[in-house]
Amino acid sequence: MLLLSALPLLALLAAATAHPSRHETPAFVPPRPSIPRLETPSEEIPVVSRNGTQLPAYTKTYYFNQLIDHSKPSLGTFQQRYWHTYEFYETGGPIILSTPGEVDASGYTSYLTNSTINGRIAQQLNGSTIVLEHRFFGESNPYDDLSVQSLRVHTVQQAIEDLAYFAQNVQLPMPGGDQVTPGKAPWILVGGSYAGALTSYAMNNKSDVFYAGYASSAVVQAIVDFWGYFEPIRQSMPANCSADVQAVIAHVDSVLAANDSAQVTALKTTFGLQGLAHNDDFAAALQQNFFSWQSLQPDSGPNGDFYKFCDALEVKNGVSAPAAGWGLDYALQAWGSYWKNSFYEQICGSDDNELCLGTYDSTNPYWSYTYTPNPGRSWLWLLCNEFGFNFDGAPASHPTVASRFVTAVWSERQCGYHFPGAFGSNSAIASPNAVGLNNAYHGWNTTTERLIFANGVRDPWREATVAADGTTNAGSDMQPHLLSDGFHCSDLLVREGTVSAKIKSVQDTAVSYMAKWIAEWEPTA
Repeated sequence: MLLLSALPLLALLAAATAHPSRHETPAFVPPRPSIPRLETPSEEIPVVSRNGTQLPAYTKTYYFNQLIDHSKPSLGTFQQRYWHTYEFYETGGPIILSTPGEVDASGYTSYLTNSTINGRIAQQLNGSTIVLEHRFFGESNPYDDLSVQSLRVHTVQQAIEDLAYFAQNVQLPMPGGDQVTPGKAPWILVGGSYAGALTSYAMNNKSDVFYAGYASSAVVQAIVDFWGYFEPIRQSMPANCSADVQAVIAHVDSVLAANDSAQVTALKTTFGLQGLAHNDDFAAALQQNFFSWQSLQPDSGPNGDFYKFCDALEVKNGVSAPAAGWGLDYALQAWGSYWKNSFYEQICGSDDNELCLGTYDSTNPYWSYTYTPNPGRSWLWLLCNEFGFNFDGAPASHPTVASRFVTAVWSERQCGYHFPGAFGSNSAIASPNAVGLNNAYHGWNTTTERLIFANGVRDPWREATVAADGTTNAGSDMQPHLLSDGFHCSDLLVREGTVSAKIKSVQDTAVSYMAKWIAEWEPTA
């Protein structure tokens, strides 16, 4: 992922809580490693096949009987939603399967169309496209709640099995749709972010099912202490903003380390956060300003939330700071004023500090919401048990824009609040099995062939991808590693190739590889 909200574990549910009142739900909502969402195609737009046949709208929903537990088929099935078109399909063409991952998939039917890399591959290779909803997201729920007991069948391996079982058993609603199973037709798996990781994992685990794959911004390496999330941001944000933020965070950590209560209170008051009782909650709150980076794309323009934040620190009396920034004194006050004058109300409304950003009240009913759908809770389960991906500060030897007072334990403690009794004898804290996940699917070091990895240097999730700094897997002609100047999953969107020549080169190169591989495919059934 894949991807999304992903991480510190505080209030991932807030984005999806239609049920509880605002005052029961913390507002701290970090991003999941998710693919970009495009406007849903209008039902009024006609979909016509190449032979002129009127086809169902892209938004027409289909249902597949998916196994609840692939290790225990006797438990029965649940209804898994999918969307499909054969707009560009011709006999012998590939079947292109994707899942948007940890979201309600009904908003991602644009990934059937040629506005995305999925549809572009289909258009050029005469393929059919499918969007399949991930278990425990949207309306594809094996059980009617998100209790610990229900979530026992919510694992990466079960998701892989879902993809394979679907490919092997679905009868697609198109002419000849019962004659295109793997072996009779080449299946291409496409995914971005967490779903990009699933693409790599499934091709590794189900090599007899999926012939080729395209993985964009694929977070293949599970990492418990994921301080690397902030590293591409630190490297790519405006130099003056980066310098000043680093200076402020160094000061914050120095004050918190000294543990002088008067100085700590004064520091929190600068940001209007004196009501936060715990220092790590205060330090974690300052990460909020960086999460809007993930929504940037090459065509975003200069008026996004992240650049408003940097402008608040770096533009003084209409003049921008030099590359070295204005320095600690000005940046500290400017950052604090930004929080007090606009940012706090934007994320917290009228809630007090503890209700909005505090994480130590284990009695808050927010922790135990188990209704469906609730994508934050569903994603959190995967983090607490498998991926980790805890946003924290960099090691002491490395520059950082995130406070080192935020540690993995800060997040993992909250797993215990959300999922009491789920983590064995030490039920108060999670211990994600990142090592096991990496050993099972080979993370950065996968050798799977006919798998394209596409990444952007400005992607905040880059350090969990094969493009991470210091990785030794350089790829090959059978596993191309393609790098652009993009952000998160930029290369999935055809429109981003119109504003970035490097992204267009990635897209063109990927389609060329797919064309070559599909031409070499031979049926086995």
